[in-house]
Amino acid sequence: MKLKKTKRAMAAVMAVLMTAGVSACGKSGETSNTADSAGTESTASAAASSAAADSKSESAGNASGEGQTITFWHSMGGVNGEAIDYLVKKFNEENTKNIKVDAQYQGSYDDAINKLKSAQIGNMGADLVQIYDIGTRFMIDSGWVIPMQDLIDADGWDATQIEPNIAAYYTVDNKLYSMPFNSSTPILYYNKDMFEKAGITEIPDSLPGIEAVSEDLITKGGAGEAISLGIYGWFFEQFTAKQGKNYVDNGNGREGAATAVEFDSNGAALNTLTAWKSLADKGYAPNVGRGGDAGLADFSSGKSAMTLGSTASLKQVLNDVNGKFEVGTAYFPKVSESDQGGVSIGGASLWALNNEDEEKQAAVWEFVKFLVSPESQAYWNAQTGYFPVTVTAHEEPVFKENLEKYPQFETAIDQLHDSTPESAGALLSVFPEARTIVETEIENMINKNENPEDVVKTIADQINKSIEDYNLLNE
Repeated sequence: MKLKKTKRAMAAVMAVLMTAGVSACGKSGETSNTADSAGTESTASAAASSAAADSKSESAGNASGEGQTITFWHSMGGVNGEAIDYLVKKFNEENTKNIKVDAQYQGSYDDAINKLKSAQIGNMGADLVQIYDIGTRFMIDSGWVIPMQDLIDADGWDATQIEPNIAAYYTVDNKLYSMPFNSSTPILYYNKDMFEKAGITEIPDSLPGIEAVSEDLITKGGAGEAISLGIYGWFFEQFTAKQGKNYVDNGNGREGAATAVEFDSNGAALNTLTAWKSLADKGYAPNVGRGGDAGLADFSSGKSAMTLGSTASLKQVLNDVNGKFEVGTAYFPKVSESDQGGVSIGGASLWALNNEDEEKQAAVWEFVKFLVSPESQAYWNAQTGYFPVTVTAHEEPVFKENLEKYPQFETAIDQLHDSTPESAGALLSVFPEARTIVETEIENMINKNENPEDVVKTIADQINKSIEDYNLLNE
């Protein structure tokens, strides 16, 4: 391929320059969640476009993938890792082309993307990689990938099988860059017993609504905390989306590379932090730590009446509660009663790496199709709690049985369908750094009683500097 040396050289430069910055920031796994649109004039974007054009012509050939062995890097540990292993084993045993998948656990999401960056300096280390949502923009910029849309088009595969509000996040300029795989949204978990004891019959759907019932939950319901609200960058992003406002400029980073945040100028951040601080100041939402799982322990132990968490945490929450009380679920709360926005997808997706090997690309595509098949997605949902990304998975007996067993998951399905593609969320090259900045400054606001207006400016200034530095490196 003519662009091979150019693309590899650009990839090496990006990896060297960016690895240090990203490796020090962000969370991992689902606690990074959920958890980034093509640039306009950068060299990296040009490389990505050229690579996409070349890869499209390659994947459109007559390759079958017969007898190929492909390497799959993922970040699923524990029960999720066991589910991945089962699916890989099933594919290896049942596919008729004698394709073998070597699945390799890479540690956290941050570990995986940093290992990938290091690998690009030499040779590709994988053929298919699982990358968290906030790595999307970087992957597009890198020039290392074959857009999934090219493989879809070459095969004539029906992309309408994918849940539209999930596909929306990973779609830029009408091109699906990666295949959604483990997708989730955040929801409100609440203790039904405490609500009943406090005489509260209507579940609050906004932060002011949560504040309004907090005193009764503590004094009448027996809660030690009204809500155990983990300090998490993903929640901040969701509160912005619920307001129907952009996180960054250039169409939330989807019409071009973001050059600055917008949450400061459009009022979204101030609205969120003002409501958050009010809950904290009144003792209703004390600092329970940073990360998406930070508030779950207090909720599951019966200390807090409410918490926010990923839909993928539902099974773990139910297991931890173990019948001590009845767990209810509701939509992720709005910032104010008038908000009309939705939620965006978190989790991770599958990226096909361009290894200049047409047969391996064909094998990768066969495996991806297997992973998003209705049967595989119904099994994946039942084992992990992640959404089935394929619409027809809802017709599978396994999915129906799981929903009957865990009716609380219906909330997540309804919330997903009630959101719109306009709430897909931002694409940002420096999202890992941005999340760390947001979490640090919110924690400072709560612990040091800092003014929300000042905190918004501090957050915006730091993220804008990170964006500026990244964009300068990629001009």
